[in-house]
Amino acid sequence: MFKRVFLIVMDSVGIGALPDAERYGDGGSDTLGNIARSQDGLRLPVLEKLGLGHIAPIVGMDDTSMPLASYGKMAEISLGKDTTSGHWEMAGVPLFRAFPTYPNGFPSEVIDKFREVTGKDVLGNCVASGTAIIAELGDEHVRTGKPIVYTSADSVFQIAAHEDVIPLPELYEMCHLTRAQVCVGDHAVGRIIARPFVGKNGAYTRTSNRHDYSLEPPSDTLLDDMKAAGFDVIGIGKIADIFAHRGLTETILTKSNDHGMEETIRKARTWDGQGLVMTNLVEFDSLYGHRNDAAGYKMALEAFDKQLAVLVEELTKDDLLIITADHGCDPTTVSTDHSREYVPILAYCKGKYGVDLGVRKTFADVSATVRENFAMEKGAYGTSFLAVWKENE
Repeated sequence: MFKRVFLIVMDSVGIGALPDAERYGDGGSDTLGNIARSQDGLRLPVLEKLGLGHIAPIVGMDDTSMPLASYGKMAEISLGKDTTSGHWEMAGVPLFRAFPTYPNGFPSEVIDKFREVTGKDVLGNCVASGTAIIAELGDEHVRTGKPIVYTSADSVFQIAAHEDVIPLPELYEMCHLTRAQVCVGDHAVGRIIARPFVGKNGAYTRTSNRHDYSLEPPSDTLLDDMKAAGFDVIGIGKIADIFAHRGLTETILTKSNDHGMEETIRKARTWDGQGLVMTNLVEFDSLYGHRNDAAGYKMALEAFDKQLAVLVEELTKDDLLIITADHGCDPTTVSTDHSREYVPILAYCKGKYGVDLGVRKTFADVSATVRENFAMEKGAYGTSFLAVWKENE
């Protein structure tokens, strides 16, 4: 039905606590709603026209005009609130066993194995903010050459290193070895993350040379099946990292949300193939959600809205645009970690009416919809909403 599908994941842009949010310590979380309340409303004219204000009450958002997109929200059935499980479920592979987390740092068997395979002792080994820990331990790292190892409330093993002390190729190889030999079995965390930084004398800043090493999905995802069927599958941003570089015919790495949208717009203008473009916009999460910067988050949403206006103009009647998220990260709460939330879903096709998609039971409804669109075999999870456009033809 649609020749091209553009799937944009606004990393961490949740829209209200899930019913089980209290179990995760996230009662009252509402990324979009709380940002709007704390920042005198959100002015997002394109998202408003698409129907964002119809999904949930958001200060500054109109909920009375006829939306241009179909709209709703999705619940997560995976046992987590992280990037990996959110994206995998969106691609039809939910996870019912949560990734391991380490609120007290990694146990000795993990750190000892890291020392063995990398030849490096470590600093840190604790739960920490990435910006805070390089401020605290950066000088000692520069002096000793020891990498800074830390984690968060998510299932991650993060390795921070100054680019002049441990060059990027060495840091990336360290992460590769950790993925392959250290964080395995019961300690198979969702992601190993390279966190390079620069600067001196306590004034350190992280660079855009981050690299994620994800576990491989436990079964074939939508991306794997589309590639096998001969469709184009283009990953923009950290999509390749999230899916362990599987199921993609083209990978475009990006440095920022702006860059991610620029590349998505470029594909809309120049790509003449058939298939899927999947874009992750990470800075909502990494720069604003985790740093409890509600004002910055608002500005990032406004910048995205302006670029979205350009993208929408480039789309044709043969294109489907889906905008959603992978979890929440409410910057107005005490926590700096992800939050267990519904995610919005907006599905737009030029010239067709939008309708209420309701509350979807799983993120996998995205996969089911794309599968039906390309006449692929149904997956094990998810219910397609493609009929919305068939009914309006």
